[in-house]
Amino acid sequence: MATTTKSERLELRLTADQKQNIEQAAAISGRSVTEFSVPLLVEEAGEVIRQERQLRMSKQAWDSFNAILDEPAKSVAGLADLLRRPAVFSE
Repeated sequence: MATTTKSERLELRLTADQKQNIEQAAAISGRSVTEFSVPLLVEEAGEVIRQERQLRMSKQAWDSFNAILDEPAKSVAGLADLLRRPAVFSE
């Protein structure tokens, strides 16, 4: 298994009690503070990101959304002409 070089640091401000509890928990589990903390921080960060990106809606809202998607496409005035024009970013 390949190892990734760890070149970044993250500094935290803690109370003395927080630091002591983390150090004690790490020692009890036989790990360094880094080995103890990083997986927990990464897991929590992933969960926060997942929740932010997840679309949530009620069944009624979902059904309404799907009904709109199932409707035939509507013609938008001028859209076909716009799509035929050369792109403004073309060279």
